[in-house]
Amino acid sequence: MNLTTVSARFTSRLRAEQVAAKLGIWLGVSFTVAFVTGLFSHFLQHPPAWLLWPSRPVNLYRVTQGLHVIGGIATVPLLLAKLWAVYPKLWQWPPFRSMGHAVERLCVLLLVAGALFQLVTGALNIAYVYPWPFGFLQAHYWTAYVVYGALLIHVANEWAKVRRSLWTRVESPERRRLLFTVAAACGLTALVTAGEAVTPLARLAVLAPRDPRVGSQGAPVNRSAAAAGVVATPDYRLLVTGAVRTPLSLGYADLLKLPQHTVRLPIACVEGWSVECEWTGVRLRDLLRSAGAAPDGFVIVESLERAGYYRTSEIRPPHWSDPLTLLALRINGQTLDADHGFPVRLIAPNRPGVQQTKWVKEVRVI
Repeated sequence: MNLTTVSARFTSRLRAEQVAAKLGIWLGVSFTVAFVTGLFSHFLQHPPAWLLWPSRPVNLYRVTQGLHVIGGIATVPLLLAKLWAVYPKLWQWPPFRSMGHAVERLCVLLLVAGALFQLVTGALNIAYVYPWPFGFLQAHYWTAYVVYGALLIHVANEWAKVRRSLWTRVESPERRRLLFTVAAACGLTALVTAGEAVTPLARLAVLAPRDPRVGSQGAPVNRSAAAAGVVATPDYRLLVTGAVRTPLSLGYADLLKLPQHTVRLPIACVEGWSVECEWTGVRLRDLLRSAGAAPDGFVIVESLERAGYYRTSEIRPPHWSDPLTLLALRINGQTLDADHGFPVRLIAPNRPGVQQTKWVKEVRVI
């Protein structure tokens, strides 16, 4: 059986140009949101030296990463519908008719393969399943450029079809029902996932990989003290060092004697879940000013954890000078337990959870 016969077996009146174009437009919007929010998350975690992200609004990262993950999961039904709509064209014969057509087909191949790769590996990542030998972060980041670049080229090639379908109404009732079903599937998928970040929907979050209501002291824990190999000792000292006029060495009792401040800030994970908590502790800016740090200094916060990709994090002036940024000693009215970073952890507005360093042992100004 040749490819022409195979393609002919998968014909349907629902597989119309207008249906494929409508699905493609929706998919383009979804991929654009994922691309933009993904870049924001990446550069917030790995900013260039010249880039100073703002600390406000405090929920910005919570919203953008929630859109990235929840929107990505909700895109799965849409992508499957789009692939179904264009399936016969993927098997057209001959595979290419000219050099230009070959380039166009290559872009389609990259778009389809890359989109499937991003959604499948992204879903496995938030479920902590890594059946591959490569680093997820780097692969996800660079594949995003490939997919979005291929998408832009594909849109340019198909622009005439997109323009014809953009504002025109689908006349066929069957095709309208198909589009409505796809939209409803995406909406339902988002609804049963969004509870990991939108508290009122928490009871509906049956697809969410994490329930933000479940965890020690009212917040989830991704990395426990046992997993990090951290044990707080009675002789714990917090050090403030580096480019300061007066280096500091403070015990836990010393920190408790300093002015305490309470703030409400979300802890927002790169996996999409987030939860707002009440944090109490010492303002980082007060500690740095008392040590004589320059107002434009960059700060490195180092953990008691001996190994791990995020055992240190960098805090730039917009964040460490914000009065909401604390070296927290308490969460939700309770002394931090070991899994939440006892004796001291960082909490700051508009930062990924992986950069809210736990078990802080040193604050170094550079």
